[in-house]
Amino acid sequence: MDYSYPISLDWSTQEIIDVIKFFENIEKAYEKGISREDMLTSYRRFKEIVPSKAEEKKIFAEFQEVSNYSSYHVVKKTREAEDGTFIKMT
Repeated sequence: MDYSYPISLDWSTQEIIDVIKFFENIEKAYEKGISREDMLTSYRRFKEIVPSKAEEKKIFAEFQEVSNYSSYHVVKKTREAEDGTFIKMT
């Protein structure tokens, strides 16, 4: 990984850790795969920290620009998947 995660200086240390964990899970979805439940849990926590849809889109775009990983597509696939599904992006 040769990039940095989009974070806000307004977030607490724990919030930064949780957002980084969310983006690490996005990476896992592309590289190895991740359980739907783990992805949903980290996304729900991300939404507690970033409740604004506009801010979410901005952060997702920043992450995609540096990583080429689409958080939007992972979240969309996760939401559409059934319980117990393994999320693997191709």
